[in-house]
Amino acid sequence: MTDEPDVQQISEALLAGITMLVRRVRQVQVDDELSLHESSALKRLNRAGPTTPSALARLEQITPQSMGRTLAGLEARGLVERRPDPQDGRRVFLSLTEAGGQALLTRRNTRIETIAAALSSDFTRPEQEQLMAAARLIERLAEGL
Repeated sequence: MTDEPDVQQISEALLAGITMLVRRVRQVQVDDELSLHESSALKRLNRAGPTTPSALARLEQITPQSMGRTLAGLEARGLVERRPDPQDGRRVFLSLTEAGGQALLTRRNTRIETIAAALSSDFTRPEQEQLMAAARLIERLAEGL
């Protein structure tokens, strides 16, 4: 019998570690006052580009009414904008504004700075290099799922 971990043990360890990291990163306080739903909607618009409110609700797996409230708050703060569909005036498309993109960038940078501070103070250079190699492998693993 070998002491090497099997793929089940590796999977459990990765899931536990990644889950804890994501949870802690989400807890990092950012002064933008975005709710989880608002942040998620902005990220989705940033990645996917302009879309309809109903399509965004489906993608986020929430009700159209909940998405409507989320979008109203984002629109009131100038983070998203509505534009009529040129082919069908009854439909509207939502898109990220420059301020919305900046809010996402600020949020991301704050979280990166928090992780960088922990890496600088709590990890040796060889450990940092191991984490860099692991990050590439984790990304490859995610692409394979």
